[in-house]
This record gives sequence, C-alpha cells and structure tokens, in this order.
Amino acid sequence: MTDARFEDAVFSDRPLKLKAEDADDLAVISSLVQDAVCKSEDIHWMARHRRLVVILRRFRWEDRAEAEAQRRPYERVQSALSIHDATAIRVRGIDQQAPDAIQNLLALHFDPAEDGAGVLRLVFADGAEVALDVECCEATLSDLSQPWEAKAKAAPSHPE
Repeated sequence: MTDARFEDAVFSDRPLKLKAEDADDLAVISSLVQDAVCKSEDIHWMARHRRLVVILRRFRWEDRAEAEAQRRPYERVQSALSIHDATAIRVRGIDQQAPDAIQNLLALHFDPAEDGAGVLRLVFADGAEVALDVECCEATLSDLSQPWEAKAKAAPSHPE
C-alpha cells in the first residue's frame, strides 16, 4: 500500500492558487486567510530571496456554505502565503524564542507609497504584526494539502 497523494484526492473543488497584484486582489486573499493559524516557526523570512513565506492552516471560508448545507464538518487546509519583492521586515508581538506559539492571522493590508511600493502588513490576534517594505503589492496563496475536518465544530466568529 502506498501513501495517498494530493493529486489522488477526490473533493468537489480544486485547491486554491491565487495571486494578488494590487490592494483589491490582496483583499480577496485576506478574506481567505482570515482566522488561519500558524506556529511562530512557520513564518519564514528569506532575505536573500526577498520573500516572506508563512505556512498556514487556514479555515476554508470558500466551503463554509456548502458544509452547512450538507451538515458536515467545516474544513481546514494547509496553505502557503508568500509575499514577494520585500526589502525589509519588522515583527511586533511575536516571540521568536517561542517557536511553538500559535499565531492567529486576522487580515492582510497594503499601505501604498510612491511608485507602487508600500508596506504590506500581516495582522495577527493580540496586536501582533509582521510589516514588510515591498517594492510592489505581490502575494500568492497556494493550498498544499487535502482539506481535513476542523477540530472546532463552529466557524470562527468575530463578535463586535
């Protein structure tokens, strides 16, 4: 018997692979990574490649309505969020000495500057943030695994 491969999975929709090239595109990716979780050690700054890669376990918002209609559990999926053309990074509120600490991603924001450059921010719960100086707004989100049943029985919520 061999291990299952991602390509062999049978599910109703295909894995996400999205690219953002402006603030409007980034808003779409932000909505899909809202409430994704990762460990501190899953945040990788690759200065030589001018890239930040975060390995996330994201809630599958795009499947929520169908899961509710079919009365089946919600799902999560492992995904890679990559921010490209980054020239500097600033981290606040994430203890890099605690690699197993869980971080809850809330949103992505792009604050434009001149000539398409700007600051792309990953906003986490409890005031944590990763801010990247970028030459342009460019990010990708790619699913890496099959979806699995979320441990929580309820969808994430944000009461006002």
